[in-house]
Amino acid sequence: MSISSDIKKRKIKSDCRNFDGTRPCRYHRGCAGCGYYWPMGKRILIVKLASAGDVLRTAALLPALKNKYRQSYITWLVREPANELLQGNRHIDRLLAYNPESALTLLAEGFDLIISLDKAPEAAALATLINAKSKRGFGLDIKGKIFPFNRESEYAFALGLDDRLKFYENKKTYQQVIFEMAKLKYKGEQYDLNLGRKEINYGRDFLMRSGLEKNKSIVGLNTGSGKIFANKNLKPEDILKLISLMYRRLKAPVLLLGGPLERETNVYLARKAKGMATDGGCHHSLMEFAALVNNCSILISADTLAMHIAIALKKPVIAIFGPTCHQEIDLFGRGEKIVSPVPCSPCYRNRCDKAVTCMDRIDLEEVSRASERALNKELR
Repeated sequence: MSISSDIKKRKIKSDCRNFDGTRPCRYHRGCAGCGYYWPMGKRILIVKLASAGDVLRTAALLPALKNKYRQSYITWLVREPANELLQGNRHIDRLLAYNPESALTLLAEGFDLIISLDKAPEAAALATLINAKSKRGFGLDIKGKIFPFNRESEYAFALGLDDRLKFYENKKTYQQVIFEMAKLKYKGEQYDLNLGRKEINYGRDFLMRSGLEKNKSIVGLNTGSGKIFANKNLKPEDILKLISLMYRRLKAPVLLLGGPLERETNVYLARKAKGMATDGGCHHSLMEFAALVNNCSILISADTLAMHIAIALKKPVIAIFGPTCHQEIDLFGRGEKIVSPVPCSPCYRNRCDKAVTCMDRIDLEEVSRASERALNKELR
């Protein structure tokens, strides 16, 4: 009996979610007459590799996709460690970390729909090469340049080319833009972050170790902002002033948050704050960091990953904006935005030659008052 006729006799259903192709499925039955056939339906690939904050807020698409395509199988290709933020999301059927192996696998597959949301050449190139009936978002042309796959992605494409449009004329949030690219109707969908028992326990253990477990409220203050943009975060001396203002106004301890780049800064701030602030440490994984944010009653942060984590965890956020666009961020009615009043903001530059920067002009009193309003609202 030939292989082809044998496969035909076995009535293999390779579109079944339970079918692996290398071993019997978990039900240990042949495909013929199996009562556990579960077809994938519409095969959808999301290509959104980085950055971590953008990856997280892109997850707002998932419920809408599952609602529109009731029988669907969603694969998401993402870089590590941002994939940690998507683990456990019930709308993702297959989560692939970006590497040569996963890229080769996808090149051999076929999809009904690709949604490509990165302007990085490697992401756009993959989206262009992978076989799909329909493609939305960004691809890469034969000259190595980014181009929009569909008419609905032309506005997002233009945002990257026209500073006036992006900085001053655009009123759409990031979610509105990506829903438009994906040809989905935006209904205010939010993005979520699923903390497991392991992360919840990690956050609880931290509170115990740091002596904060008995506090009714904890104010999270994220001090970092990465290296991409100039002046995205407050200077240490301004952070110390803000800690003092908040401690007097809110009567709540401040938890300093940050990544490896903020290690020395946060140690310094905790020492100078003299009991008004606790260093949360800068050695945590992404999900462990999220567990610390989850301990906070409110979060004060620049336009960073910490802000997106807090939004996903449904925490009130006081978001501070200098060089980036506040219009693109939706706090979903929780918290407030503090926007620098300088005329050259936003700029998205990675260097600044101003003696007084946009973040120097942030009103610390207003940050403190906004934090008080958010905390009082949260405690009601």
